[in-house]
Amino acid sequence: MFVRNAWYVACWARELSRAPLARVMLEEDIVLFRKDNGEPAALEDRCCHRHLPLSLGRVEGDCLRCGYHGFKYDASGQCVEIPGIKDIPPRAQVRAYPVVERWKWIWVWMGDPALADPAKIPNLWWADHPQWKLSTPDMVPLQCDYRLISDNVLDATHLTYVHATSIGSGGLTEVTPTIEHDENKVRVSRWVLDRPPPPMYKKAGHFDGNCDRWAFVEFNAPNVSVNFAGCVDVGCGGPNGDMSKSNRRVELVAISIPTPVTATTCNYFFGFSRAFAHDDAEVERMFGDVMVDVFREDFVILEAQQRMMNRRPDAPQISTIYDRASFFARKMVERMAEAEHRQSA
Repeated sequence: MFVRNAWYVACWARELSRAPLARVMLEEDIVLFRKDNGEPAALEDRCCHRHLPLSLGRVEGDCLRCGYHGFKYDASGQCVEIPGIKDIPPRAQVRAYPVVERWKWIWVWMGDPALADPAKIPNLWWADHPQWKLSTPDMVPLQCDYRLISDNVLDATHLTYVHATSIGSGGLTEVTPTIEHDENKVRVSRWVLDRPPPPMYKKAGHFDGNCDRWAFVEFNAPNVSVNFAGCVDVGCGGPNGDMSKSNRRVELVAISIPTPVTATTCNYFFGFSRAFAHDDAEVERMFGDVMVDVFREDFVILEAQQRMMNRRPDAPQISTIYDRASFFARKMVERMAEAEHRQSA
């Protein structure tokens, strides 16, 4: 179930150059490139003549030329040149997609272009702020429904078992989270006070005893999740604590943006931004390379889930109190998709 009137990440900004870049998003073939001035452009990846993917062509100025018979398209999707033919048919065009470069990603609007408001791109300012340092792992293609990723992110109790040696700790399963939601956002808040820090946080923050830990998640429908996580000294955390009094602090924001490719596959974009130890090479390695390894532990779970769901699509599932947040998130996406369907009908 896809929501089309939304912004989806096509690629990291660093991936996009003057060379055509092919992507499949929401089962649509798209080609992206940069114009002469560096601005991104996105077109349907199909020549209107004989359907060769335009990503096999080349960029010329602000245009993209097909590599088969030389049809040339501008950034609006209009064919502006056919070699040897003076009069270009008005229908010689392909779809153009609204595209915006923001927060180090290239975002594409997959629905009605008239509704493409850049203000609807989630505010991920931690990805592009001088007081925060962002680690930018490569996109990972996953064989799973993109919604399984938001399910995973919204239920932090899995950290205790999937990430036991890195960011997991037993305290998460002892605290009932606070869940808030509105029309297109879910927020899960959980404080774990005076408990041992996770192994990775203990090492990064040099904690020698217990800590106060927070684990918050904010889901922005249809597909963007932000984890706020960290530790401070005991007595400095909690809803009424003063974290500025802590001598030690680990503060991390993890951004998760899965872009659907098909109903059971997605491209997973994610990054880790931290507000501490910017110049510490060991911490940089920890929240760069090592944290990617932590996420790989999730990949194994997500793809195994999808394989079983493919084999047993009618097998019953049960839910617990910890699944409430993902229930709200999925209902939001369903309502958005159903509303679009009614409008188009």
